Amino acid sequence: MRVAGARLASTAVPQYHLTTFGCQMNAHDSERMRGLLESLGYVPADQRDDADLIVFNTCTIRGSADERFMGSFGEAKRIKRERPDVVVAVGGCWAQSQKDTVFTTYPFVDIAFGPGEVNRLGEFLARERIAPVGAFSLDGRFSGELPLRRARAHQAWVQISVGCNCVCSYCIVPSVRGRERSRPLDDVVAEVTRQAADGVVEVTLLGQNVNSYGRDLDGASRATFAELLGAVSAVDGIARVRYMSPHPKDIKADVIAAHRDIAEVCQHIHLPAQAGSTRILKAMRRTYDRDRYLDLVTRIREGVPNISLTTDLIVGFPGETDDDFADTLSLVTEAQYDGAYTFLYSPRPGTEAGETLEDDVPPEVKGERIQALIEVVQATARERLARHVGTTQDVLVEGPSRTDDTRLAGRTQHNVMVSFPGTAAPGDIVPVVIDHSTSTSLSGRMADVPTVVGA
Repeated sequence: MRVAGARLASTAVPQYHLTTFGCQMNAHDSERMRGLLESLGYVPADQRDDADLIVFNTCTIRGSADERFMGSFGEAKRIKRERPDVVVAVGGCWAQSQKDTVFTTYPFVDIAFGPGEVNRLGEFLARERIAPVGAFSLDGRFSGELPLRRARAHQAWVQISVGCNCVCSYCIVPSVRGRERSRPLDDVVAEVTRQAADGVVEVTLLGQNVNSYGRDLDGASRATFAELLGAVSAVDGIARVRYMSPHPKDIKADVIAAHRDIAEVCQHIHLPAQAGSTRILKAMRRTYDRDRYLDLVTRIREGVPNISLTTDLIVGFPGETDDDFADTLSLVTEAQYDGAYTFLYSPRPGTEAGETLEDDVPPEVKGERIQALIEVVQATARERLARHVGTTQDVLVEGPSRTDDTRLAGRTQHNVMVSFPGTAAPGDIVPVVIDHSTSTSLSGRMADVPTVVGA
């Protein structure tokens, strides 16, 4: 047991440093952690070495996330050795996966909690003054009513569900986030209404499988994902609605219709395929085959011809042959993606694939395949984005361009980044004539029409 006394005395005002790894859900959780900590009197520290409280919000979905986290975790161990009064807290999916051993394997950790326990961080800080504390339930409350500090004043993430009922053989999410639970529609709309009143014009709805939303709700509170899209879009002040991420098996005609008929629902669907081979998809337990996936792509494009489709693809899944990989390459060409996130397979402890399948694709083969895949994705995306040249796109301004601070940058309805010269504030929606495209972005000039503020 450690006795607090000098703890947090290094500064007049306690400072925290928070590092986030992983998905948009983790980024949203971190916004809530920042809001909660600042409501308790903490201020952010620029450097980890300056902090009285070091927080990690972790991911364990892929090996690369673990590796990045461990590098930072080692620095926290060093800081704790030099300044024993520093509090080290680790939350998120990695912490959940290590719940039985985290304090014995990593004795410099003071607080550990899973993604379902974000709302209890203040309680854990108070209890930590007596002894190290951890909590790892999978049925914690939704974080929508916690204070938050958003990265951008005009954009917000909104959690609509937690957990996942799918059984993909490579994925640990059900183990670390639990079974799917939907948040009542009225609660989601109430949060979006508060966000809009605070200046938010674009919301992104978050869930592990957003389009199975509502199936676990009862009676009058039961709603479909398409109904939720309509309700959120109707909130005064909300100009754009996005979501991450759906599962192809659950995208129905009413969701496609929402993209077609509701102006606020953006013209972009992230449609994770993971592989183009029916044999590999079966081994992944994705519940659809190649033909069914491509049929969905056809139905989406027939309903919303100019929609942007992006995807996730895994290279080197156990048993992947040259023919299987060729199927993935051809899927990219047939589906005509506007972009793709590509990943090397890494076995995850606690998953069916990690425990029962041999990781038998050699690293050098994985490397060659992912480079070939990236080249095909870039060629397809370059062709797709070129269709915007000569058109005028409404761009939601995010701020200065990261590569040229004399230009502004923002996103189209299709979720494509655009840079352009001009004067506008973050949150403004401005018409931009597109003059040039690459495989990842567009550039242009502001059209000679009035700026639309938050519309």
